[in-house]
Amino acid sequence: MNCLVLGGGGFIGSHLALALADAGHRVRVFDRPHGRFLRLLERCEVFTGDFLEPRDLERALSGTEVVCHLIATTVPKSSNEDQVSDVAANVVGTLRLLELCRSQKVRRIVFPSSGGTVYGIPRATPIDETHPTDPISSYGIHKLTIEKYLHLNQVLNGLDYRVLRIANAYGERQRTETAQGAVSVFLERSLRGDALQIWGDGSVVRDYIYVGDVVQAFLRVLAYEGEHRIFNVSSGVGVSLNQLVDEIARAIGRRPAVEYTPARRFDVPVNVLDASLARKHLGWSAATPLAEGLRRTYDWMRK
Repeated sequence: MNCLVLGGGGFIGSHLALALADAGHRVRVFDRPHGRFLRLLERCEVFTGDFLEPRDLERALSGTEVVCHLIATTVPKSSNEDQVSDVAANVVGTLRLLELCRSQKVRRIVFPSSGGTVYGIPRATPIDETHPTDPISSYGIHKLTIEKYLHLNQVLNGLDYRVLRIANAYGERQRTETAQGAVSVFLERSLRGDALQIWGDGSVVRDYIYVGDVVQAFLRVLAYEGEHRIFNVSSGVGVSLNQLVDEIARAIGRRPAVEYTPARRFDVPVNVLDASLARKHLGWSAATPLAEGLRRTYDWMRK
């Protein structure tokens, strides 16, 4: 297929672009001119520009069959601080993208939503795709809003779509300066010898999924022609922040110092996803244990 990875110079996007090329697809990537990992994508056709500028996007979309939309301009903390900008950049920008996809006759769009935020405070765990969606961050709201607009465009215009509600992804190339992704932030601080900062008492539970497993879910959903459109992508294993510190200590051979600070209001107490729908219909399941993923990520950081 002719595939376009929006955000292909970033964390998940760069892994996905290389995996698509390995699988024999013709791959284009689109990112900002200084996308962090564009230099790795020698087998891909690289387009650079502004996601909010339709003329830049139109060049990259021409002749594309499938779009993987991995561009996001905020994280949960920053989304709450400037909700207007969060919506303008992410939701309005995506609506312009959908208009271009229709005009360029794109067949399918795959969108990585946030399994960690769209459900809000869970009524029960593990959380499956039928659980109510009551996000408590602007980030989760904008992800869910995009999901709804994808459905609307499928109904009105026939643009096929698939949504992957991804748990807490981690792995090589993840940014640490935005403080999104406890695994990578904790590992980098451990490498520098700095104390790990934990919001709250460390009892918050998350579902950590290695980036290589996330990419495999993308590859499976690209080939999927069934009726289901939304899939959780997760390990299905809940790990508290305190337990994560224990795992990191084992991975690096020493225990890092920890500083506890007041909890954040937008952090749900527990988030563990049920990925059985993906297992049944995509033939996908997480294959990388947390200990192995931590070791790979730490080795990459050291190098």
